[in-house]
Parts: sequence; structure tokens; C-alpha cells
Amino acid sequence: MKSWPDTDGSTINRYLSQLRLRCLLSPIYYRQTLRSFQDVVVRYQSQVNRKVLEAWLHERSGHWPVPTLLHRARILDRFLDYLAQKEWIPSNPIADLRSEYRVKSSRAICAALLEPKPDEALEARRQPQPFASVLGGLMRDHVARMRVSGFRYETQTRWLLRFDRFLQKHPELACEPVSVMLQHWCAAKPTANHKAECERLAGVLNKAQHHLDPSIPLRRPDPRPGKEVARQWRPPHIYTPEEVRRLLDIARTYPSPCAPLRPISLYTMLVLGYCAGLRIGELARLNLGDVDLQSGTITIRETKFFKSRILPLTNSVLSALREYLDARHAAKAPQSPESALFWHDWGNARYTPQGMAWCLVDILRRAGMKPPKGKT
Repeated sequence: MKSWPDTDGSTINRYLSQLRLRCLLSPIYYRQTLRSFQDVVVRYQSQVNRKVLEAWLHERSGHWPVPTLLHRARILDRFLDYLAQKEWIPSNPIADLRSEYRVKSSRAICAALLEPKPDEALEARRQPQPFASVLGGLMRDHVARMRVSGFRYETQTRWLLRFDRFLQKHPELACEPVSVMLQHWCAAKPTANHKAECERLAGVLNKAQHHLDPSIPLRRPDPRPGKEVARQWRPPHIYTPEEVRRLLDIARTYPSPCAPLRPISLYTMLVLGYCAGLRIGELARLNLGDVDLQSGTITIRETKFFKSRILPLTNSVLSALREYLDARHAAKAPQSPESALFWHDWGNARYTPQGMAWCLVDILRRAGMKPPKGKT
């Protein structure tokens, strides 16, 4: 089995060659970061572990500002994931610490290692064990039961996990009735959204309790918190043909000097969203093989209620898709049927729903249809 570090730097060069970095300066900064870490590993004559990682962080903190160091630690984190995947190192120590302390952010882990007492800093960042509160078993079993029944149950699980973390931080509530626990949880935040979430959470917990003990009556939901949240929503807007034309024109001329494929990508997203009624998540999940120009259809897979559907497209939409596919091919995007329809060369990956939403909201703001700041 090959091991790392090597003597000629070929592993770093091979890793950088697959990243398709767009900025000419990026390979310089990446190579500087990775070679500085390799030098520390060689100097310590050790495997890649936490001790070596801490030594590198403290050494580089004398050369780079802390924000720069934490940003470049993320570069190192991805490289260590690559080495661990290739089995050239036993494991990625940053990933190990994330798993041990149940912290999602590599930046938070590296910031803790820079503290004078890193163990205490890591412990302060430790996240509670999921479903480890006094109601944890009830909530865990309820989630499993609903998923076995065919529900995704992702949003409700997030409500339950937030409530579970609150209960773990307040052990004094362990002997209280569920209604009292919910009252304290509702009072923890003053926002209308939180009150509405607490009302929905109360219904979920009531169903879980009723399943175990049918003598517990099902509660009647209170619609008032949800109505209060709905009052804060912006009313729906029906775009006029002139507004749609303005949005499409802005998308076609969207400033993107480092990503020349982006303007026509955004234009095609808008065309499909407006003419075929696709949601942003559905646009992001489209694969190249989902488009059939011969039959003039597009396949939308695994949408609401676990269903797929095939949509016929008009000639104008097919023309826009054909133009986009030609530009996508010219940009040397992957051509396999499983590759993303909306692809970008930053990391050779597909657009995420969040990335799409950010770009489309920016187009709306450039068109003067949304305020420069505030809710989107």
C-alpha cells in the first residue's frame, strides 16, 4: 500500500490536477498550504495525527492571520480526506475530531486546537448525543416508525433534535410533564417562527405518546401561531411577460468573468422554472440523462411523495435546452448520463439548491423586483 508523505510531491500535484481550480493563483496557495503540512509531517517523522496537525496550526499561525489559517485548514482537511479515501493515511484527524465531538465545522475544530487549552476548547464545542434526553427514546422510536411507514420525516426530525438538545441542557425538567417541557422550550426564543414550531412539535410528541398509550387523547392543534407567521410572509407575485423578459435578459448577461457558462446556465434554469414549473430542488437534481431532446421531454425524479414524472416541453424550451447543452459540451463538462445537467467547474460539481437560489435572487434584485437587503 502506498503511504504519504512522498519524496517528490507527486501526490500533491496529482490532487491539485483533479480540482480544476479556476483562479490562476489558487494552485499556488493550495500547494503552499499542503507542502507546509507535509514538511511538518516529515520533520516529526510521524503518521498524520492530531499532534502533527496541532504543530502545523501553531507553526503557521506565526505566518498567516488566524482567519487565513482557518480557511487554509479547510484546504488541508479536503486533502486529508482524499488521502484517507486512497488509504494512504490511516485517517483524517480533523474528521476524527469532528466525529468524536459531533461538530460539523472543520473551522471550529481547528480554532479549538489553536487555543491554549485545546482539550477544554474542544469539550466546550462538543454537541450533545442525538436523542439522549429523557424523551430521547420516545422521539427516536417515533422517527423510525414514521420513516418505516414511508415518510421522509426530515423536518420533524430537526424539530425533535432541537428540542432534545434543549432538554439535555436543562436536566431539571426531566421530571416535568411534556406540556411543561414544551412551555419552557417555547419561552426559550421570542420569535413567531419558534412559537409555530413549538405548536407543531407538540402535535408530533402527542402522536408519539398516543401510539404508546391510546388512552392519551389526541390534542387539537392551535392555528394561531402558524397564522402569525403567515402574516409576515410576502404575498405571492405573478410575473408579467415584461418582467419575465427582463429577468431572462439579465440572466443572459449576468456578469461572470471567471465562469463563462454561468449566464446561460442561469437563463436555462429560469426557462425551465417558468415554463415547466420546476422547483429549485428539482432543477438541482436534474441529470444529463433526464433530458430527451428526441421526444421533447424531461424526467423529474423522486419529487414530492417519492414520485417521478415526465414533462413535455415546448419548442422554445427545447431550443433553449439545446443551446445550453451545446455550451455545456464546449465547456468540457462531463457527458455521462448521471452527471449534473447544471454543472459548474468549481470542484467539477453540480449546482446546489442554495447556490441556485442565491443566483436567482440576485437576478431578481438586479431587476428591481426585490429589495437589496432583507428577506428573500
